[in-house]
Amino acid sequence: MRTPRLLLLDTASLYFRAFFGVPDSLRAPDGTPVNAVRGLLDFISRLVDTYRPTHLVCCWDNDWRPAWRVELIPSYKAHRVAGAGETVVSEMSTSAETAGEQAPDNLAVQVPLIVEVLTALGLPIVGHDGYEADDVIGTLASTAAMPVDVVTGDRDLFQLVDDTRDIRILYIARGVGKHEQVTDSWVQGKYGIPPAAYVDFATLRGDTSDGLPGVAGIGEKTAASLLNTYGTLEQVLAAASEPDTKISGSIRSKLGAAIDYLAVAPTVVAVARDIDLGVKPDDLALPTAPVDPAAFAELTERLGLGTSADRITAALALD
Repeated sequence: MRTPRLLLLDTASLYFRAFFGVPDSLRAPDGTPVNAVRGLLDFISRLVDTYRPTHLVCCWDNDWRPAWRVELIPSYKAHRVAGAGETVVSEMSTSAETAGEQAPDNLAVQVPLIVEVLTALGLPIVGHDGYEADDVIGTLASTAAMPVDVVTGDRDLFQLVDDTRDIRILYIARGVGKHEQVTDSWVQGKYGIPPAAYVDFATLRGDTSDGLPGVAGIGEKTAASLLNTYGTLEQVLAAASEPDTKISGSIRSKLGAAIDYLAVAPTVVAVARDIDLGVKPDDLALPTAPVDPAAFAELTERLGLGTSADRITAALALD
């Protein structure tokens, strides 16, 4: 019997990567593009083969840009909002929507197919209204009573890394085949801080990919130095308000100018860890075969899934 291990997939991160990395020439018999569908299946197959999880969840963006985060920081992911007339996709929807993250037409049409295929396989899809996949991942990782691997290209999730609980990130920024195992020592070596400090670190540094401005004039090295010296962001701000601390006048001025941003940014950066998802990690066992074999066989034929279907069924059947 395999040792329990939970594999959490940042699904959009994977299927966007599949879409842009797998040739568009992969089409269903009727001409429908299926490169994202097949690429996603191949990625899951590889990950299951490599890490042999007993439990797996396809974590979903019911809301990729939650209103509560935008209310706190209006620039949050604002640059990703599609303009009028552009095709967009909301991950949890089964069709192109009028609000969501910009996506090419040939990807938008594949989202409902991905949902169908994952459902036929019995791979759990878990999301929650008003929250991003990151929040679903944060909740499942924080409540799991087993080791956890999180597959993502999003460095915000480094905040979840915890060697004591055997939670690590399989970071796919350079590709699924070249992913890195992010542990406490990896984060410390990369940024000079422990994972527990990552939310405060990212708040100070900012992140242009998420529309987070950070504190003007404070980069990674300064942010890490402040946190290593004083502990938390709250303690950094307390030290900056005391005249006898060693924080320079320039840094005090920069922190003061960003005080309104600093009051709300940690809430935006921190992933939720306590959503009522209606399921528990123990309920999300990886199936050993498609739960609806007839539906999966029909999808395989209709979409021309070919070897991708063979690989995923073989991966599921591994003892």
